[in-house]
Amino acid sequence: MKPVFPTSVLITGATGAIGGALAQAYAGPGMTLILQGRNEDRLAELTAICEGRGARVLSYCFDIRDVVRLRDSVRAVEAQVPLDLVIANAGVNTNIGPSGTGELWEEVEALVDVNLRATLALVYAVLPAMRWRGRGQIALISSLAAYHGLPMTPSYCASKAAIKALGEALRGWLAAEGVRINVVMPGYVDSAMCRDMPGPKPFLWTAERAARVIRRGLAKDKARISFPFPLNLGTWLLSVIHPAVAQRILGWLNYHA
Repeated sequence: MKPVFPTSVLITGATGAIGGALAQAYAGPGMTLILQGRNEDRLAELTAICEGRGARVLSYCFDIRDVVRLRDSVRAVEAQVPLDLVIANAGVNTNIGPSGTGELWEEVEALVDVNLRATLALVYAVLPAMRWRGRGQIALISSLAAYHGLPMTPSYCASKAAIKALGEALRGWLAAEGVRINVVMPGYVDSAMCRDMPGPKPFLWTAERAARVIRRGLAKDKARISFPFPLNLGTWLLSVIHPAVAQRILGWLNYHA
């Protein structure tokens, strides 16, 4: 399949590590970047970097949990430029705490709003125009944690498993209409969110390396872009072996409550 290179890319969570690296990976002459984030200073810095590389940048600073504003922003963008690629990257994490006391409900509620509800709102905001044009691409950032839930981050794993299933279903539905859907499943990527997560972090990648692999995979329209290989294989195996054995292995590897 011939690689497809977009000329307009919308990225949510652009002020995070992977989002920022993706913005810079796509920045260049002839490119229009639409960047959403909630860190105003970082968004301004990222905008300047991408414009310095020749890209046209439209930036939107707001909390993505405001799905009304999110959908309004998508309509405003579509009025200016058709969206070739939309990367639903915004995400947060929570965990059971160092002593295993459990996740706070307020944090779980916020996580579901960001990781799942906002992603669904974004997808269903951009789909009508893509389906009408008969082309477009949506990348959903899931995680290798979607294969098998980790005891320390149950809500995060649940949200990423939902995103994985969503992407797989959408791809099957929309392929005949020319709309490409891709599920991205990173392992550990160096970021503030990753550093806040408890437990070991094997095969840690830089955000820049992850962005390069994601961009190549999207250009080739890979259904699933998962990395790094050793961790991808290991987490996949956890999903197919007996659950009791999987839990024992996680305990041996220090992934336990």
